[in-house]
Amino acid sequence: MINRVLFALLSGLLLVLLYPPFGYGLLAPLALTPLCFALGGEFRPAGRFALGYAMGLVLWAGVCWWIAPVLAVHGGMGAAGGWGCFALFCLLKSIHYGIFGILAGVLVRHWYGPPAMALLWAVLERTQEPLTLFGWLMLGDAGIDMGVPLRIVPFAGVYGLSFLFALTASCFAAIFLKRPRQHALWALITLVPVVLPALPANERPQAHAAVIQPNLPTAAEWTTASYEAAKENMTALSKMPLAEGPVDVVVWPETPGPIFYDTDNDLQSRVQDVSRAAKAPVILGSIFRDPAGAPRNSAQLVPGGVRYDKVFLVPFGEYVPPLFSFVNQVSDEVGAYTPGKSVVLMPLDGHKAGTFICYESAVGHHVRDFARAGASVFFNISNDGYFFRTPARQQHLQLVRMRAAENRRWIVRATNNGITAIVDPAGVVREQIPSFDSRSARVAYGYVEETTLFTRAGDWFPILGAALVIAALAASQRPHFTKPRKPTAAPRSK
Repeated sequence: MINRVLFALLSGLLLVLLYPPFGYGLLAPLALTPLCFALGGEFRPAGRFALGYAMGLVLWAGVCWWIAPVLAVHGGMGAAGGWGCFALFCLLKSIHYGIFGILAGVLVRHWYGPPAMALLWAVLERTQEPLTLFGWLMLGDAGIDMGVPLRIVPFAGVYGLSFLFALTASCFAAIFLKRPRQHALWALITLVPVVLPALPANERPQAHAAVIQPNLPTAAEWTTASYEAAKENMTALSKMPLAEGPVDVVVWPETPGPIFYDTDNDLQSRVQDVSRAAKAPVILGSIFRDPAGAPRNSAQLVPGGVRYDKVFLVPFGEYVPPLFSFVNQVSDEVGAYTPGKSVVLMPLDGHKAGTFICYESAVGHHVRDFARAGASVFFNISNDGYFFRTPARQQHLQLVRMRAAENRRWIVRATNNGITAIVDPAGVVREQIPSFDSRSARVAYGYVEETTLFTRAGDWFPILGAALVIAALAASQRPHFTKPRKPTAAPRSK
């Protein structure tokens, strides 16, 4: 059992190495092989759960350790409280992988085991956000720089790429477990991306945006003086790129503090002045209070009055899940936020734009709704100042890049202090502003009207995968419920 645990821990370590700050994405097709190999030698359900659970602990502790200092400093919980809550977070999030261990350990013994295990992995990834309220990096996200495998995501989303990587890993495990040769032949499915269309390369931008990165302090308390200085700074930054040429839109980041556009006459005047100078609308982050007084994290278009309220709030940052009621909310200037209810598109130069906010970049099925509703370009406004100088910034950008590739959309991303960037429809970063600089830039982007299969059909792949996994599990149990045939009596010799 000890050796099997070590193999499970090795898978967890390999998964950690896939993502920033390491970024060894080429290990993705092998990352799950040690775990699958260990599951093949474990017959006890509790043992299989423990193997998957141990891998999950290493994964979450190694990838999302930045949650602890965020809670410690911005949540005001101190080092002990921050790391203690993060430990509880890892314990709960790893249950998903314990479930994978139990079920995959059943499937691994059958001829259909490799694809069934890979589908199981993809299906469980899709359930992370709705069941645990927090989804972050998927296995497929590690392939954002792999040109050929990435071709699958406009059709099946990031979960399709996760399936391909998990399938490769489970086929290697079948070889090491000395399963019949046909078990490994399932690896031929991984060649499917070769015959799929390549992602668009060198797409030409047709428009320009002025993106603003004010680098406002996140930890400092806001005063009247600091707020006035912040408005002055963002106004000045907004006008600098105009000297380089005309722009089609000015983009401010997600609100880095208690900014209320609807009730701040001075801010309204400044934003409208920027819009007149640019001869273009402004997209800005603001806090909006509904008629009941509940705050909403919003993106507003000025002029035009179109407002989108963030639907998927970040746990601990904008609200505290009931199970963690003892944890302080990180962004506590206005209390717990109220989520929006639906996507809202913004008219822009004869096109429609979708603006998703911060953590929503991790929710692929939600970002896809903007394109499905008609958005031909995406804007992402964010405030990653709470992340300090941790890998969370690069991880967050990796999620944004996958959303671009899934929907074949340009993404203009403006953040408070980084990473502000332009991502093309192939998920490639075209332009980027250095983090922690107070600056602005005139950047190029484009519009795409065509929609991908993923945009049109959504999560058809994990839904179909769930049905196939259920069928595979049922088939694996059939021998236990099939009555053995009675032996036929041999004819008596005369």
